[in-house]
Amino acid sequence: MQYTWNDIEQHIAVCTQCPLGQTRNLPVMGRGSRQAEIMLIAEAPGGQEDQQGIPFVGRSGEVLDRLLQDCGLRREEIYITNIIKCHPPGNRDPKEEEKEACFPYLKYETYLLKPRIIVCLGRVAAQRIISPDYKITRQHGTWVCRKNCVLTAVYHPSAILRDPPKYEEAKRDFCEIVRKRDELCR
Repeated sequence: MQYTWNDIEQHIAVCTQCPLGQTRNLPVMGRGSRQAEIMLIAEAPGGQEDQQGIPFVGRSGEVLDRLLQDCGLRREEIYITNIIKCHPPGNRDPKEEEKEACFPYLKYETYLLKPRIIVCLGRVAAQRIISPDYKITRQHGTWVCRKNCVLTAVYHPSAILRDPPKYEEAKRDFCEIVRKRDELCR
């Protein structure tokens, strides 16, 4: 079956494939340009995202917006999503069964978007998308090629909130992402 963006949104809105579907306020579908060359993937919605149904609001969203702005990007020209679409209680890492239940939605988002660049925000996303043994502190900013797409991982904005000196490293990584997009897509 060929899914559309509307189909995915409808499925996510009523999903009960894992227990998080029972405890969420709002599922969080990806947002941004559906023609984006760059797709950002994080692990899961936080508490504020759960209240608003929008990815990356609150303090982490402010850090992300600043990183984007510092490198000449705007949210309107990228696509931001999460591996899982519902907020895990206490902001814990998503469980494997939760990631497995939601992964088809992420695959459909990726299939419909066809990004040239996928950026994993943080260790959990990088370990699910790039490699199970991905070490974010050592490997952030490195590139992997797969199926007409390049992938990298950067520090999650919440990690920068906990450790502000990481901001400059993250900024360099984001500026390199813009350079890579320009190289691949222009």
